[in-house]
Amino acid sequence: MEAATVAWTAAGVGMALVYWFVWVMGAAEVKGKRAVDLKMGSITHDKVKDKYTQYWSFFRRPKETATTEASAEKVPAFVDTFYNLVTDIYEWGWGQSFHFSPSLPGRSHREATRVHEERVADLLQAKPGHRLLDVGCGVGGPMRAIAAHSGSNVVGITINEYQVNRARAHNRKAGLDSRCEVVCGNFLSMPFADASFDGAYSIEATCHAPRLQDVYGEVFRVLKPGGLYVSYEWVTTSLYRADNAEHVEAIHGIERGDALPGLRRQDEIASIAKEVGFEVLKELDLALPPALPWWTRLKMGRIAYWRNSLVVRVLTMLRIAPKGVAEVHEMLYETAQHLTRGGETGIFTPMHMVLLRKPAESK
Repeated sequence: MEAATVAWTAAGVGMALVYWFVWVMGAAEVKGKRAVDLKMGSITHDKVKDKYTQYWSFFRRPKETATTEASAEKVPAFVDTFYNLVTDIYEWGWGQSFHFSPSLPGRSHREATRVHEERVADLLQAKPGHRLLDVGCGVGGPMRAIAAHSGSNVVGITINEYQVNRARAHNRKAGLDSRCEVVCGNFLSMPFADASFDGAYSIEATCHAPRLQDVYGEVFRVLKPGGLYVSYEWVTTSLYRADNAEHVEAIHGIERGDALPGLRRQDEIASIAKEVGFEVLKELDLALPPALPWWTRLKMGRIAYWRNSLVVRVLTMLRIAPKGVAEVHEMLYETAQHLTRGGETGIFTPMHMVLLRKPAESK
């Protein structure tokens, strides 16, 4: 009898732990995606591990992914694969805005994120009646914040169809589906008419383009003359040294784990914008002091990492999550370490801001 009591007690404790780790601790920071809902985008369960292996093989040496025209043409497809693999994990552990922001004293990460997004609307001088373009919109966190803050209509484009469906669902839930539209497409060849937007922005998205000229050229094309464009760029800073093995490993780790065909230098951005035809109105690294560190949110404690890893492995074992999720989670954890190192050493910033304008006389 005592043995049966112990067994039932152990079973009860076990179930309680599973409930705590998966349904309570496993809930998304911004409600909408829980650990038990983890999928891998539009990839079927039996193909997840194969897709992850293909992705890792392609981006193993980031600088080589865009060295030829043939390899550069493959980048969009692998970026699509990347977001199939990571979108649900991002929503679960990070929220609906897939970007960084400077920490703010006495403010939550969620509040700091909103401030960082609303800055874009203010720089664009967005107002009701304006039609804005979100270049690389993800699941639409920034889009909704900017539409709510400015009263503008926002059209987002993402290469990933799963993100399109997630963004539309979030837009409906937020009551913003009448002002927020999402299109599936490649920002290197956008399905929009010339001069059809009053303003545009990209938040940590154009880093996926093999050539920045191509995406900037498309933004230039669809902007109305006089229209403004704000971009937050991922770049290496002047502190980066190519002959420093620690620097190289950190940057390569960021590129491998974030589907980047090679990070650009900070001093390249303005010249590329001018080459396309833009006027550069402002350029600033938003990560510099007095801004507080953007990477503090990444410094996950050992217990939190162990908990997340355990949740993923248990869900995989129970066949709730597909095989391969654990490997993707581990990749993202390792990438977070490289991002943190890049921030701490000052060799990398994810928020080099440029404010650009299409000349009023452009045709």
